[in-house]
Amino acid sequence: MNKKTNKTRMDRHASTFRLAFLLLATVALGNGQSSQLTVDSHDITVLLNTNETFVVFATDLLTTDVEVKLRTDSPTHLSLDPASFFYPAGSTQNQSVVITGLSAGYVNVFADNDVADSEIVQDVFVRVTVAKSRAIIYTSLVFGWVYFVAWSVSFYPQIWINFRRKSVEGLNFDFVTLNIVGFTLYSMFNCGLYFIKDLQDEYQVRHPLGVNPVMLNDVVFSLHAMFATIITILQCFFYQRAQQRVSFIAYGILGIFAVVVIVSAGLAGGSVIHWLDFLYYCSYVKLTITIIKYVPQALMNYRRKSTSGWSIGNILLDFTGGTLSMLQMILNAHNYDDWKSIFGDPTKFGLGLFSVLFDIFFMLQHYVFYRHSRKTSSSDLTTETEAQNRSNESPSDVTTEKY
Repeated sequence: MNKKTNKTRMDRHASTFRLAFLLLATVALGNGQSSQLTVDSHDITVLLNTNETFVVFATDLLTTDVEVKLRTDSPTHLSLDPASFFYPAGSTQNQSVVITGLSAGYVNVFADNDVADSEIVQDVFVRVTVAKSRAIIYTSLVFGWVYFVAWSVSFYPQIWINFRRKSVEGLNFDFVTLNIVGFTLYSMFNCGLYFIKDLQDEYQVRHPLGVNPVMLNDVVFSLHAMFATIITILQCFFYQRAQQRVSFIAYGILGIFAVVVIVSAGLAGGSVIHWLDFLYYCSYVKLTITIIKYVPQALMNYRRKSTSGWSIGNILLDFTGGTLSMLQMILNAHNYDDWKSIFGDPTKFGLGLFSVLFDIFFMLQHYVFYRHSRKTSSSDLTTETEAQNRSNESPSDVTTEKY
């Protein structure tokens, strides 16, 4: 009797356990339900008075009926057909939505989040760009690739002239030092947002409908810039440099930047701020360096009354890249009727203009102000070394190349 009773109790416990397990499994599956609606493309470009289509579909069979109501943050730029539709449970149909461009601009299309099934439709959003001209789009792309190449190649004329002369006299060490710090921070920002998923997730939380601002070409450019600058720094160690060195002012500025970066990293490590904020602070330091890094070289040229040893090829390529970059911004502002990207937030355009103005000043120094002083220099930094070099050179050995 006791054996039967114990067996009955064990069977009841086993049944209870199985029931509890099934209930937990059901809840887990319910919580892990991945079935939701999404779209075939989150980014669409449509021309004025033309149509483009995106498709809404379910990632898995829905268990409930869902009503989808599409909204836009700017109803005057485009129209949607249909603007709302019903997606029945268990259906495998796709719903096509036609976009018609009405006026140029950037528009976000998204499903109404106030509905009861907001979690199911949260991935239904499209970033729409309404453009005036496809030709301008292609022109902008060409400009983008050209200035990418120009900026990438711009490091090598200085490296080449240093190699030819076996000397870095005339190249300001403050400029080179600021450059390597700036490009290192820029690379950290780009690599962080491009490769680290936690940072990408945090960016997505802050900008739910936004797109990652860092692309592969940004990563390639910044890492390549670091590489080219490191080569230049090695040349500064191995080639003739006379009495040139990094100034105490530059050390002081770099010390301030180091404090900002170290404190920001400490705050991020202590979870006071997010690591994404740390990368933003690094990017602010990089922007500051971009503003000030040309000043030491311009001042050095002025004191020497010469641009000897400073590559004008670097400047010409940088000027080409900067000019095309600003032209691209102007073209895009016109094509997408987005002038606020320039005048509303002038940081990027202003930095580009600032760099181009410095390039123009360097060209004036090279071709106008000191055009007769390219072979020799009266600078205290180079007089002694040049005198030694002249005693060991024949006239045919003197470097007179343009760069």
